[in-house]
Amino acid sequence: MKIAIASGKGGTGKTTIATNLALSLHKTGKTVQILDCDVEEPNCHIFLKPEIESSYAITVPVPKVLEEKCTGCGICSDVCEFSAIAVIKGKVLIFPELCHACGACKLFCPENAFIEVPREIGIIEKGTAGGIGFIDGLLNIGELMSPAVIEGVKKAAGESEVLIFDAPPGTSCPVIEAVKNADFVVLVTEPTPFGLNDLKLAVGMVRELQIPFAVAINRSGIGNEKVAEYCGNEKIDIVLNIPDDRRIAEAYSQGEMAINVLPEYQQIFERCWAEITDLHRDALQARQQQ
Repeated sequence: MKIAIASGKGGTGKTTIATNLALSLHKTGKTVQILDCDVEEPNCHIFLKPEIESSYAITVPVPKVLEEKCTGCGICSDVCEFSAIAVIKGKVLIFPELCHACGACKLFCPENAFIEVPREIGIIEKGTAGGIGFIDGLLNIGELMSPAVIEGVKKAAGESEVLIFDAPPGTSCPVIEAVKNADFVVLVTEPTPFGLNDLKLAVGMVRELQIPFAVAINRSGIGNEKVAEYCGNEKIDIVLNIPDDRRIAEAYSQGEMAINVLPEYQQIFERCWAEITDLHRDALQARQQQ
């Protein structure tokens, strides 16, 4: 079962929930892997403290022009949607940092004057954290192709009962890459006006992707009841409600897992998992009846 932990904004507690859910499931005997898909700023390792066993580069194919074949016609520049190619006085200029590896220039070149060469954009790390499989990716500074690194993180996963994806914040392309093909999405929010606004955006995203989902409210009690009211009106289940507990914040600031410091939260995450599996089963049954 593939579970994505996402949110419409940063700082809501995705990593806290992803890592503690992984550890709580591991403690119940399940085989678990956690995939940190926030490749611009991965931080699951801070809490899980994994032993990294291997790492390798992620590359994307970028074009290289064969000058002896190029006639400077400019078609490659015309078809490039990302302004990664310019043709000036018959000479082709390629800007690799802007290239999205779509292959249009190679496909449409009438002289077959392009080849593709690999360009490193990030790394993937694999290891274990106390029996939990761990994979994260790190996008190279200045690169734009985070979806390609996220795809590499997901492809690196092995077999286990549960895969947990810690997604990037927001609702843009990297988030969609992280949550697509997930069996279920947990949208983490906080009970504030900003939290509600960005939750609505995230709900729209997962509904468009047609992925079953539910909401987790973190730091409950710091704001108002508008998030709960919205979920009630939209018939969205709330599978986790974490109070604004200073002890959790203290554990977080020290890189400690909440359920290790506060064992009573183990049962809270176990109940959360039970609700997720029930909702996932109901969604499968509903699809089969359609």
